[in-house]
Amino acid sequence: MPSQPNSLADMRAGQSGIVAMVVGDDVLAQRLEDQGLWAGVEVKRLLHALGGDPILFALHGYRLALRRDEAARVKLRGDSVS
Repeated sequence: MPSQPNSLADMRAGQSGIVAMVVGDDVLAQRLEDQGLWAGVEVKRLLHALGGDPILFALHGYRLALRRDEAARVKLRGDSVS
């Protein structure tokens, strides 16, 4: 795992980051954006299920569970992870 995560899938529990972009121009990318994952949004990784999938995130005052491959499509700003 990289020391500086570049996607939601790379974050550790308790880490927060700012979304840079959602990769792709397909139905999944649109669904992720519809769920509130757009540039500038702060997201915090909460926990994950046994086996690591799905992963639970907090954003906009609610919780969102994503599969690891979905979370990998959401890229983070490099200077935003804490």
